[in-house]
Amino acid sequence: MTPTDLLYTKEHEWLRMDGEIGTIGITDHAQQELGDVVYIELPKPGATFDSGATFGSVESVKAVSELFMPVSGEVVEINEDLASGPEKINADPYGVGWMMRVRLKDKNETVGLMSARKYDEFTKEE
Repeated sequence: MTPTDLLYTKEHEWLRMDGEIGTIGITDHAQQELGDVVYIELPKPGATFDSGATFGSVESVKAVSELFMPVSGEVVEINEDLASGPEKINADPYGVGWMMRVRLKDKNETVGLMSARKYDEFTKEE
């Protein structure tokens, strides 16, 4: 089931807001499409990205996929546990498989993201 307290992108990233900080990861749908994740590349804290920019990549047994920023902001923390355990993305994409936290440049950018219901409809149409 798609968590209803998150926002989603068409590129299959999710965003959880907590004040001006957003936590980012990939959706359950995305991790299922990728298969077993074997490596992840994330930026260093302090890096800044615009909405839609590539911030890293995830490698699975099937393919390498780029990761895209759902909003503009500065990286304040990355999930260091994923370096030694990228399979956590498959096991719990909305929990221990989170990727990074960013300080949003403009909270108004979240308006363009999808709700859980809209994201579910989007994935059914793909």
